[in-house]
Amino acid sequence: MATVYSTAYNSIYQAVPSSLARANEIGGRVRVAYGVYEASSLASGDVINMFRLPQGARIIEGSLSHDALGSSTTLAVGHAAYTNSGGTAVGADGTHFKAAAASTSATGSVAVANTLALGKFELVDLDQEVKDNGFDVTVSMGGAAGTGTIALVMYYVVD
Repeated sequence: MATVYSTAYNSIYQAVPSSLARANEIGGRVRVAYGVYEASSLASGDVINMFRLPQGARIIEGSLSHDALGSSTTLAVGHAAYTNSGGTAVGADGTHFKAAAASTSATGSVAVANTLALGKFELVDLDQEVKDNGFDVTVSMGGAAGTGTIALVMYYVVD
């Protein structure tokens, strides 16, 4: 049976010389981003910018809560377009953190960014030279127009 090490463990405890861990990997403080929107006949296809996550944020997870928004409505969670640190334009992805799901009845909360494929532990990597560049987290209405409260919270670490 072999003993293997994570990248953090290896760089801190096994490498010679050892590397300093980033605060968003070990010892960081958890931060919260919270946005709420009161929809009044929000049309299918409309996008709500809920909040902006800072450069270097490591996303931990989040949750989406909403009222019963109406017949045939769906909500998805994603991000707006941005430019990454390599200078590459990254297009908007309305389902990056949560695929569209029914919002016809009120929920306690639905997990967001809860798997690696859905952005869990993702690092916000922005080009700081691009004016007004930011990592805007979005909620998209689908299916039909909806009315009611939509709330999103995400937890992340930067320092």
